[in-house]
Amino acid sequence: MDKQRKYDIAYLRMACEWAKLSYCKRRQVGALIVKDRMIISDGYNGTPSGFENICEDEEGLTKWYVLHAEANAILKVAGSTHSCWGATLYLTMSPCKDCSKLIHQAGIKRLVYIQGYKDDSGLRFLEKAGVDIQQITDLGSEE
Repeated sequence: MDKQRKYDIAYLRMACEWAKLSYCKRRQVGALIVKDRMIISDGYNGTPSGFENICEDEEGLTKWYVLHAEANAILKVAGSTHSCWGATLYLTMSPCKDCSKLIHQAGIKRLVYIQGYKDDSGLRFLEKAGVDIQQITDLGSEE
């Protein structure tokens, strides 16, 4: 196994751990943004700061204002001295179409994810934008 794949698997495993911090019941998603082999941001899906940590309404549907993991990670970078330009985004689930616009505008050049989202229009948009996309579903052995 090449060195990059080893790093990709390690970062995806960390994103999986980050996803466990989410209070969402329907789906927990984690994100890491890595630049020059340094984690510059992280995120998981959840409600905005200052709101209750309940992501679903009485019918079990996700509340409209819940932020996706990648949006939280990108917004965290916006409040720091770092830049996403040229970075790699690691996600436990591929991005929706709205988040794919944020990923492109943030300057992220590579996306590595585990599970595909039901709507692949976000991935198709990022492909068209020239983002290098890779899916890795087996995080088992690094050998």
